[in-house]
Amino acid sequence: MTIQFSIITPDRIFLTNEADEIILPTNTGQMGILTGHAPLLTALDIGVVLYRINKNWNCLALMGGFALVQQDNLTILVNEAEDANTINIEQAKQALEDARQQLAQATNQKQKVSAQFYLKRAQARFQVVK
Repeated sequence: MTIQFSIITPDRIFLTNEADEIILPTNTGQMGILTGHAPLLTALDIGVVLYRINKNWNCLALMGGFALVQQDNLTILVNEAEDANTINIEQAKQALEDARQQLAQATNQKQKVSAQFYLKRAQARFQVVK
């Protein structure tokens, strides 16, 4: 059996597919979803979602949102999603370096929070293309 899943952004349905296993980046850590999972609503953090079709793992960068599990159906609502095909590896690497530097140079709480947000986003994007 498989899990039907959809990833939806504010402007489109990013992906609809089925998978044997899905690993979500939640606010409290990674969460695995298999067939027969109990109904669930959870917040998603900025990070990488992994999904397995047969023996092949695929990954996407998600920029925060929510996931709803109901009867082997997973609906993922996110602010933004990207796959490896839409991310330039050199730009992702540079963005990660810039975000690390921005965090190191942050002097007040507002700058640190903003820098941590950009660092998480850059890390997720770089992980997908790496």
